[in-house]
Amino acid sequence: MFKDIIVNLGFRGGDTIADYAISVASILGAHITGVAFAYDPTVPMSGLGYLRAQLVEEPSDSKVAAKAILDKFSAASTRAGVLVEQRLLRASIDRCADQFAHIARRFDLAIVGQVDPKTSSVDTAIAEATLFESGRPIIMVPYIQKAPLKLDNVMVCWDGSRPAARAIADAMPFLAKAGRVEIAIIANERSKQDEIEGADMGQHLARHGVKVDVHRMTRGDVDVADMLLSNVADSGADFMVMGGYGHSRLREFVLGGVTRSILHSMTVPTLMSH
Repeated sequence: MFKDIIVNLGFRGGDTIADYAISVASILGAHITGVAFAYDPTVPMSGLGYLRAQLVEEPSDSKVAAKAILDKFSAASTRAGVLVEQRLLRASIDRCADQFAHIARRFDLAIVGQVDPKTSSVDTAIAEATLFESGRPIIMVPYIQKAPLKLDNVMVCWDGSRPAARAIADAMPFLAKAGRVEIAIIANERSKQDEIEGADMGQHLARHGVKVDVHRMTRGDVDVADMLLSNVADSGADFMVMGGYGHSRLREFVLGGVTRSILHSMTVPTLMSH
């Protein structure tokens, strides 16, 4: 069960991530800790793989801004009847991702926001670090998200891999509350020995009382991420579960192609585990 949740309230402190995180904590009956960063004026060197230098163009009163974000979040949480804690963290822009990921290890679940292309990409670095370094599942919330947590129709991406199995296990508190769960399988059109036994995973979830449908798709020459996002739209899914693929290399994260595409193009909140 998820009883202790942490959320990164974002570089600009928008309401999207805050409102969604509060709805998750409310439905799960969880305590939630909101984090906002006051950034030190340290200029990272982009040539060393750090974040781009233009991200340091922060106002001198970043601590005041971060405190305002936290106060607003705490007030909204209290109105929703959610137990809340706030943390104002000070870090240089190139260190905040590591700091948040390390803190997230002490929580059941981390909620992070997808970066808005019109704002900073600091939040992308935090999301990637949390996925690969925290050892905890994350929920990535699209920047266009308006609705609270909905679990009417959950799409689970299954390819038989370890990350996919980990994600399904981590998502069980959500799957147990779902109205319908669709296991989406994308298989190559080769031989039967390459087929993924999606029915077995369906049986496993059914034994947990989850209502499951198995949807097998043949890949062909179509991009996997595009197929998944198309199926999200066609099925009316409002929540997605998938494994996160990739690894860390020094201060950079090397994401798998599908993972990177989903992180940048997702249309519904997505629980990922690595």
